[in-house]
Amino acid sequence: MVAVPPAGTPIWGVDAFTSEPFGGNPAAVCLLDAPADEAWMQAVAAEMNLSETAFVVTARNPDGPLGLRWFTPTLEVALCGHATLASAHVLSETGRLGAGGTAHFATASGVLVASRASDGSIELDFPALPNTPVDPPRTLAAALGAAVVATARNTHDLLVELADATTVRALAPDIDALAAIDVRAVVVTARGEPDSGFDFVSRCFAPRAGIAEDPVTGSAHCALAPYWAPKLDKVDFVAAQASRRGGVVHCRLVSPDRVVLSGRATTVWHGELA
Repeated sequence: MVAVPPAGTPIWGVDAFTSEPFGGNPAAVCLLDAPADEAWMQAVAAEMNLSETAFVVTARNPDGPLGLRWFTPTLEVALCGHATLASAHVLSETGRLGAGGTAHFATASGVLVASRASDGSIELDFPALPNTPVDPPRTLAAALGAAVVATARNTHDLLVELADATTVRALAPDIDALAAIDVRAVVVTARGEPDSGFDFVSRCFAPRAGIAEDPVTGSAHCALAPYWAPKLDKVDFVAAQASRRGGVVHCRLVSPDRVVLSGRATTVWHGELA
């Protein structure tokens, strides 16, 4: 039976896919003793007003997965990378990470595994999201203010390849026009600049999910890795998300069905819900 958690429920603010405070993508992580009322979780996420708030149920059977759900300020999402990274980071900092520095999460996208790597980063074993080429929506180029090279659709998002990284970084899209496109998010991408150290760059606009621009989007890289693998003839990538805050995602396509994302996180604040 679900209920409203009691006063004093702990919550953390974590910046994910960065090693420095005030960079990467901020997420709130709330640790629960038992499943919580869905309306309450949505209200907490709206109050946090971050791209995602994660709710982790820490009570479990021996060796069983932890419950994990993600909410934007306006809705629940089926997959979120940066808030999963933030959740694993909090579990590690509070001594709750499982044996071998690994956590298993039961989610709407199946069981996801997060592991603490030897260098201190966290690795996420996520589903790879295949992309199907599609014709660009009629309003897309005008909404972006840039010419479109190619478009592809995956389970969650519309992936849009642009001419170069400079174009991606300089975009100032019409957010209201993007919101009229029937997808969770519009993810724009291009090859990384020569000698930049990045294989590709991206930005993610998700106004339909209540997020004008997501700073760093782990789930988008579940689609970006299989998209760029045949184009770059490799499976191991260093990617930059070129939002104002910015962040770096290491991603490795380990099979047609799985991708490993890795990055760092840092705690910015910790408190309790009244």
